[in-house]
Amino acid sequence: MFLPTTLKEVRARGWESLDVILFTGDAYIDHPAFGAAVVGRLLEAEGYRVAIVPQPNWRDDLRDFTKLGTPRLFFGVSGGAMDSMVNHYTANLRLRHDDAYTPGGRAGFRPDRTVTVYTQILKRLFPHTPVIVGGIEASLRRLAHYDYWSDAVMPSILTTSGADLVIYGMGEGVIQEVARALHNGYNAKRLRRIRQVAFLADEEYVSRLDPETTIRLHSYEECVRDKRAFGENFTVIETQSNLLEPRHTLVEPTGDRYVVVTPPNATLSTEELDRSFDLPYERAPHPRYDGKGAIPAWEMIKFSVNLHRGCFGGCSFCTISAHQGKFVHSRSERSILAEVERITKMPGFKGYLSDIGGPSANMYRLGGRDRTLCARCRRASCLHPQKCPNLNDDHRPLLALYEKIRAVKGIKKAFIGSGIRYDLFDRSDYLRTVVKYHTSGRLKVAPEHTEENVLRLMRKPPFALFERLNDDFRRICREEQLPYQLIPYFISSHPGCTERDMQALAHKVLGRLHFTLEQVQDLTPTPMTLSSVMFHTGENPYTHEPVYVARTQEEKRRQKAYFFNERGADGPKGKGGPSAPSGGRRYGDGTPQRSAGSPRGSQSDHVPQSKRYKGKSSRR
Repeated sequence: MFLPTTLKEVRARGWESLDVILFTGDAYIDHPAFGAAVVGRLLEAEGYRVAIVPQPNWRDDLRDFTKLGTPRLFFGVSGGAMDSMVNHYTANLRLRHDDAYTPGGRAGFRPDRTVTVYTQILKRLFPHTPVIVGGIEASLRRLAHYDYWSDAVMPSILTTSGADLVIYGMGEGVIQEVARALHNGYNAKRLRRIRQVAFLADEEYVSRLDPETTIRLHSYEECVRDKRAFGENFTVIETQSNLLEPRHTLVEPTGDRYVVVTPPNATLSTEELDRSFDLPYERAPHPRYDGKGAIPAWEMIKFSVNLHRGCFGGCSFCTISAHQGKFVHSRSERSILAEVERITKMPGFKGYLSDIGGPSANMYRLGGRDRTLCARCRRASCLHPQKCPNLNDDHRPLLALYEKIRAVKGIKKAFIGSGIRYDLFDRSDYLRTVVKYHTSGRLKVAPEHTEENVLRLMRKPPFALFERLNDDFRRICREEQLPYQLIPYFISSHPGCTERDMQALAHKVLGRLHFTLEQVQDLTPTPMTLSSVMFHTGENPYTHEPVYVARTQEEKRRQKAYFFNERGADGPKGKGGPSAPSGGRRYGDGTPQRSAGSPRGSQSDHVPQSKRYKGKSSRR
């Protein structure tokens, strides 16, 4: 059975009341790639009576917010698998005309700043019922953050929304603790003992915190006045988010109160992660959407399998480590193969898995050899500026898993749709195996740029590694007689990138290497990323070196124009801007609509990485 979404469905279960009511900005799809379904199923497994209200109407008499009554424990609110502002606007701030998480791909079924709007409504209608917020939008706005759409530093979402608690990151374990803490009524003391949450507190509470395990950040007001203070806050937040054994509580003064963020939980064990994926999902959209059109995000991922969470790449524009964590936690082969077998029995399955991947497709079961060294590490990336000598990059467990997936009855082909980190290749048979057995004809990789000064700020490897990959890929295709293509992704207007850098990119990629670019993106600065901090402050917060920023839409347009200028060295074509390459759906600014539609810099909280892209089943 699906989780109930209406009073009639609640009554059909024989329930007179509910323990938890979840509100989400997405359509309800009962699948482990969608956060509301995961949270609902986890709470259901603990014996709680849970309902979901997907995409409530916030513009009428608000009956969607009241139709199920008052929950015994709390309301839960998520903006959905994408930040609502990224969902609604292109990098040049134009309104999008579609929404991949809505039936028929129609836009207009969620408000801007969804978490804040839903929460304010619930607090107004039910002032005495706790509202717990989570998901990507709340998680990345838990502290003061730069908001690209208002071009301002905004305070914690706790202050703007009125929420009682933020669960940040992947919240499977946390949501169950919250439910237990509220089992006998609201208990602020018990809630504040939970790890991986954020809440507002007064001076008296903060004064009692252990100074040995508390870090006081610059206040929100100071961050508004002083860009360097804002950048310093970010370096602390990012460092603490990437520790193997975090133990510090962060405190950020805001007005006459304090935002308190407790340390994140340790990485989920394989058993805990398996439990989340093994719950009895219907693996389909709720029947309420029958006849209303396909849901593009679902169509993209319904025959895909997510192998792991987390990413140690640490790319500056990506929110994965801020939300999922730097340390990879992988599912067991048993859980993965069981899901593959379930997919083979799904209606419409014709033998082709669209993706067996993750945030980065080839990080399954990778990590530090000596965990004691990882416990002392404070780097944001295991790959930048050089690959960590402690990193185990053995692809043999992943290759063995691929072989077992290929052997499942009913599987004709298992493609890798997620992006692959080619700086992890060990010159073994991994690339040949991927090309021979797991490529649909187009292999996705993400060099992002060609120029070293830009790549350094992006935390990406030298372009020479991509050129070597290109040579190896072409050689393997010749040897195997395969007419396949290598599809590189690139970003324009990243902090540090000038028109001269874009001109050099065009010369190398369009001219010397003869690529026709399809997967390109103008940077969207999203909350809690290094790229957004550099965009706002104009400097690298770690070194304080000045960084050029293309701020105006004209500067950004000119940079992006180089992607589509075959002459490369002559600059953008004409005065009308770039002409988009043919083929594929495009946003209003000419940007290719990659997968489920998330621009780079945004990450969905559960959608497989191959089905979202940075700019987000959560894409590379």
